[in-house]
Amino acid sequence: MNALELSKMLDLLAGQTSLPDAAERARALVPAATLEEVRTLIGETADAHRLLARFGSPSFGGAVNCAPALARAEAGGALAPRELLHVAGTLRVLHGVLDWRAHGEGVETVLDPLFSSINANKYLEEKIGETILSEEEIADHASPALYDIRRKIRAAQSRVREQLDKIVRSAAKYLQEPIITQRDGRFVVPVKAECRGDIAGLVHDTSASGATVFVEPMSVVEAGNDIKVLQSKEAAEIDRILLALSAEVGGFAEGIARSYEALVELALIFAKAQLAYKMKATVPSLSDDGHLFLKKARHPLIDAAKVVPIDVELGGAFDTLVITGPNTGGKTVTLKTVGLLTLMTACGLLPPVADGSRVAVFDRVLADIGDEQSIEQSLSTFSAHMVNLISILRDADGHSLVLLDELGAGTDPVEGAALATALLERLRAQGARVVATTHYAELKAYAVRTAGVENGSCEFDVTTLRPTYRLLVGVPGRSNAFAISERLGLDSALVERAQALVSDEARGLEDVVAALDAQRQQLEEELARTGAARVAAAEAGKKAAQQLAVLESEREKEREKAQREARRFVERARAEADGLLREIEQLRKDKQSGALPADAKNRLRAQIDKADAALAAARGDAVEEDAGAYAPERPLKAGDYVRVAGAAKPGVVISVYPAAAGDECEVQAGIVRMRLPVSELRLVEDRGADRGKGNGGISRRVSTATSSGERVAFAATGRGESADKQPRTACTTLDIRGQTADEALLEVDRFLDEAMLTGMDNVQIIHGKGTGALRAAVQRHLKGHPHVRGFRLGVYGEGETGVTVVEIK
Repeated sequence: MNALELSKMLDLLAGQTSLPDAAERARALVPAATLEEVRTLIGETADAHRLLARFGSPSFGGAVNCAPALARAEAGGALAPRELLHVAGTLRVLHGVLDWRAHGEGVETVLDPLFSSINANKYLEEKIGETILSEEEIADHASPALYDIRRKIRAAQSRVREQLDKIVRSAAKYLQEPIITQRDGRFVVPVKAECRGDIAGLVHDTSASGATVFVEPMSVVEAGNDIKVLQSKEAAEIDRILLALSAEVGGFAEGIARSYEALVELALIFAKAQLAYKMKATVPSLSDDGHLFLKKARHPLIDAAKVVPIDVELGGAFDTLVITGPNTGGKTVTLKTVGLLTLMTACGLLPPVADGSRVAVFDRVLADIGDEQSIEQSLSTFSAHMVNLISILRDADGHSLVLLDELGAGTDPVEGAALATALLERLRAQGARVVATTHYAELKAYAVRTAGVENGSCEFDVTTLRPTYRLLVGVPGRSNAFAISERLGLDSALVERAQALVSDEARGLEDVVAALDAQRQQLEEELARTGAARVAAAEAGKKAAQQLAVLESEREKEREKAQREARRFVERARAEADGLLREIEQLRKDKQSGALPADAKNRLRAQIDKADAALAAARGDAVEEDAGAYAPERPLKAGDYVRVAGAAKPGVVISVYPAAAGDECEVQAGIVRMRLPVSELRLVEDRGADRGKGNGGISRRVSTATSSGERVAFAATGRGESADKQPRTACTTLDIRGQTADEALLEVDRFLDEAMLTGMDNVQIIHGKGTGALRAAVQRHLKGHPHVRGFRLGVYGEGETGVTVVEIK
């Protein structure tokens, strides 16, 4: 245990708790020997680790082991205020821990039985707190009798002070100082020694110089005696209160003691979890088959910024690992890491390893590490090692982990290597799992040729002459003595001579090791390149995903932009329609005045065509045309239905011009007559499908007059009517009752437009009587309306004030 530094780890564990008894238990931890025990301990630490991550750590500070005081209270003894305060403090901690656990009420853990065994006695905690204010002070309200006694004491003291104040004022010349003080619990005044006879009273003390005597005047002696009596009663009442309170504590003593034991156990478990957080430890899988696999294991006593993680496996494909390499290369650290993490796990501590690690539970962890030379026992280094090895051989079995540092060292190399080989064979025969470090080439060869034994080495960078501390399993280590010597400046001829003196067998083994090392480095370089390529591919995929997200965002922005454009098209079309209506109104006025301009018809047609195009674009009615020139299936003729390229609105061919004029046609599309090249026209064979379709199924007909007096039909905004020659009819009454003012005014505008287009002279708007607000809003609106000549309220038979009669211009 000491060789593997478990005691240092337990000291670290003890430092994670503020509860002294928990720290003491931490230092006394002993590794469990069975798989079930270890699973229970690790499960407790893992659950505490989980609770710690979600809810933080509970507070155990302030709890005190009150076992002696509880036992005395249970036996009927009275406890001192300090002991009672310790009981209250412990109860407060118990209560706080239960409150903390209540935050994670829905989270089940293996620690729940420990939490359940805690009883928070809120009644006793509060009663002690209300009774005892400090170790020296009992509260006035501890009992009615104590409150009454102290009230009387304060009243008596007040009377004494009043009398003494009078004496101080009247006999100030006899006093050293005009003050009131106390001696032996009695109120006195400092009188000059030579004036002692001038103030009658009892002398309770004198100053060191003898110049002052402290006198209790006779006028207050009786009152002082009363105070003394009351103070005796106060002390007796306090004793009674403490005894009664101690009796209550004694009644709960067993529950408090049991709760404290559970609290200490929880404090120890949460200290393990806290240490696991600091070490960045994980929960390993456990087994008792001797197979361990530590991934990225770190020695917890080495600075986390300096330690090099290692991967170690034992008990799977091989039961013995022989680690070789130069001194200070990390062999002993590897040995200690394996042993210490195994012992930590058996104590319920989470080991600092990566996820996926596996720790085996052993009955014994036997280690021979370090120089055990002893002058007192006249033992050399080799002898000390032999003493340890004999003990290990006696105890090792199939449930043991054996760790041997510098096996066979300290004696003749040939004999030491042979002895080391024999020891490994015996330990393997006894079923033990073995990790051994050595410098002997014979043990490397033994590991190469023996099934179940594997070589390992601690890597050394010959270029920098520094160890990398990486553990390489499956690769025997090289001594690197020749390479290091040559790098340090030793004569190369001398190095070559030394190499020549090495036996052929040893040289052959070194050559094999060198070849294996070169192959390993090549494979690691290829693995590094593969890893870099994988990272690059992952980065490229991530970048592609980001670009896709950007494109999706841009696509969404473009879609929103298109929607905004469509709304603008619609608004523009509506504006064009409004302009069209104003133009129609102007035409009507011009007709009445006989001043219709000659180009009015053309301007009107241009505006209508522009409005149609805007509406078609807003609806998305434009038809994508095939690229390249277009030729109709047959020559066009008058009466053919055609569609202008890029538009959905059909038209009728009025006339076809000869080829000399450029193959053009005159087309009537609604009221618009255009002269267009044949290449811009598309023949529509299915007349039934397109007849009256114009403007996407919107073809309202409105009749008006041209300057020649004939009536023509032209398209305006509307819905669902056929393009025939019949004039539109409309209702002469609009009912807007129940609508808001804004809704009603929109309906009024639409109604007046229809009335004007259909040539009505008078219409009626029914707004109802009600409060008159709607009537007022409508009439305000009519005052400035361009279609209204005048208006009036209805008369009897027309609806009176519930109706407004409008005269259309």
